[in-house]
Amino acid sequence: MRSFTYSRAPSIGAATEIAANGAHVIAGGTTLIDLMKIGVMQPEGLVDINGIGELEGYTIEADRMRFGALTKMSTVADDQDVVDAFPALSEALWKAASPQLRNMATLGGNILQRTRCPYFRDTAFAQCNKRNPGSGCAALDGGETNLHAILGGSEACVAMYPGDLAQTLVAFDAEVSTRGPGGTRIIPFAKLHVRPGDDPHTETILEPGEIVTEISLPVIPAMKNSYYLKARDRESYAFASASAAVGVEMDGNIVRDVRIGLGGVASVPWRANEAEDSLRGQPLTEESARNAGRVAFADAEPLEGSSYKIQLGADVVAGALMAVKSRMGGK
Repeated sequence: MRSFTYSRAPSIGAATEIAANGAHVIAGGTTLIDLMKIGVMQPEGLVDINGIGELEGYTIEADRMRFGALTKMSTVADDQDVVDAFPALSEALWKAASPQLRNMATLGGNILQRTRCPYFRDTAFAQCNKRNPGSGCAALDGGETNLHAILGGSEACVAMYPGDLAQTLVAFDAEVSTRGPGGTRIIPFAKLHVRPGDDPHTETILEPGEIVTEISLPVIPAMKNSYYLKARDRESYAFASASAAVGVEMDGNIVRDVRIGLGGVASVPWRANEAEDSLRGQPLTEESARNAGRVAFADAEPLEGSSYKIQLGADVVAGALMAVKSRMGGK
């Protein structure tokens, strides 16, 4: 690890000013420090935002949930009000990481975590457009692709977005509040991350010095009937091969509203809009759930090593939907 400067910001304004001059923001550090140790990221400076009171705490209100960016994953996952109001959110956080990591990692840092693509994380591979723009993509040049995206990739990059929390946020119309040198703004979570296109190095629309301050979601009926299902190589906190955050609102035996967010299969947090459309106005049955799974992956573009994710992802979507139906008593 190279030498770097370190400063502790007393306020959001101070943090944005320091970050705008090239320092990287650090909170829990569970991703950044790891990448610094292996040489993937080599910032000249860090600005620590821990202790800024405005970024801590959360509220569960009748019409909206608000989470400060510094709120710990474990704190939210264990909150009974969250479990009751939005079980998929708690489950996504529980399944994301070990207790040690959940106790350190923050919600703001979690949604901005970098890809787990092995070619991005191993500097022995020169070809990585995300780490070394213009160098090529080892995965697309005959490399191993079993961990890569089958949705939202490009001819320059097929790296997968690795998070779990993000699938619940993209499916349920979350927003992120930010503050930067240009002031404050509210960004729909679905627009925060950008697909790789020709420039995989650019992963979000955040400007230099802009810091996520809050994550919020409107409270809707489908949240209460929600579930997060994650398929992975091992049960002990592996990243998803395919996952789905789903929520359903029923009108009798007919689906009034449904939300489906996909993980482990796309370059960004992915909402399966067409799959949702296939279910609205229909009974929730095993047949309709499986059809929604097929629709969710109709436009998938797998490579040889990632083709298994089409069937796996469809099964995960169907399984999550039927789990929600079971929670509702089979209604």
